[in-house]
Amino acid sequence: MKKFFQRYLPPIAQIKSHPSLQFLGKRLHDPNLWHLNRRSVAGGTAIGLFSAFIPIPMQMVLAALLAILFRVNLPLAAALVWITNPITTPPIIYFDYLLGSILLRIPPQQLEFQFSSQWFLATLKPFLLGCMVLSTVSALAGYWLIIWLWRLQVNRLWRARCRKRLQPERTLIKPKKFGKLENLP
Repeated sequence: MKKFFQRYLPPIAQIKSHPSLQFLGKRLHDPNLWHLNRRSVAGGTAIGLFSAFIPIPMQMVLAALLAILFRVNLPLAAALVWITNPITTPPIIYFDYLLGSILLRIPPQQLEFQFSSQWFLATLKPFLLGCMVLSTVSALAGYWLIIWLWRLQVNRLWRARCRKRLQPERTLIKPKKFGKLENLP
């Protein structure tokens, strides 16, 4: 599992030297932000997924600040924010609105934009509720999925190691045949 994340995450030096993150100063050089262990990866996943579904601009900054606050994997948290991109955002926004409408027991309306405060308030409440529920549920699901997959991988590697240890060792070199004792000097 660790090798999978090492393969796809950007180099640490590249992230540390990024100009937009220099305002974080020495906090950016905390080694806990760059470790790839079960707790750090699961926490980075949860923060990245939570930040991805919050409807604010500059979601990567929110993810970076939360990763620093909770001392979890920063590159993973920042990378997962890109789940919401220009292609995926419209369906996610519509799903958030529908989810909020269902939870508030309000019949969903046709989303035809009207420039009025009444329309804005009527659609904002279900939308924000849907965003918060989707953010929280996806963060919890991502956290526990990573914990479960990490433990599954560790158990698989441990069993393979035990099987290898229990197998008789096979030698590839044939033992030399010794001649008769009389032929010795």
